[in-house]
Amino acid sequence: MLDAALRSLASGDVGAASANRIAREIGATWGAVKYQFGDIDGLWAAVLHRTAERRGRLPARPPSGASLQARVAAIIDTLYDGLTAPDSRAIETLRRSLPRDGAELERLYPQTAAELQSWGRSWIEACQTAFADVDVDRQRIREVASFIPGAMRGLVSERQLGSYYDLDLARRGLTNAIVTYLQAPPR
Repeated sequence: MLDAALRSLASGDVGAASANRIAREIGATWGAVKYQFGDIDGLWAAVLHRTAERRGRLPARPPSGASLQARVAAIIDTLYDGLTAPDSRAIETLRRSLPRDGAELERLYPQTAAELQSWGRSWIEACQTAFADVDVDRQRIREVASFIPGAMRGLVSERQLGSYYDLDLARRGLTNAIVTYLQAPPR
């Protein structure tokens, strides 16, 4: 059921977030889906959890002694490539169908909201781990970790839409800007 939900969501059609539509596509009733997951919130939380399991830990821990430049470039490249995967497209479709307001999301879909929050915590931890043995300001790592996913979604969108920009150059520029910011003395 989860794979069918992911395939449906990966189509990019916001209507694919309909529980009845997913049930119909897998040849089941909504009652069968509800029995398995409790409700739509349980289904979406399970979908998010499944994609996190398939994704594994991102980014991988860099080799000891890797330069700051190499670490940042690895994160940027990993996200750039990963955000075009079908699971990422499915998550973007799901997110478009969910409430934007965090309080409303938590009220209507508490399990889904908790899963998304765990993703955020895992991402911050992964970035902190990637820079654990490098002398950089921890607050700046949190700041950078907070904006990288949005910046990468922008670059991936440019790639998908067909861009007039050199996206390899854009990734190098973003990497260099982040490295410069992380190396700068704190104010």
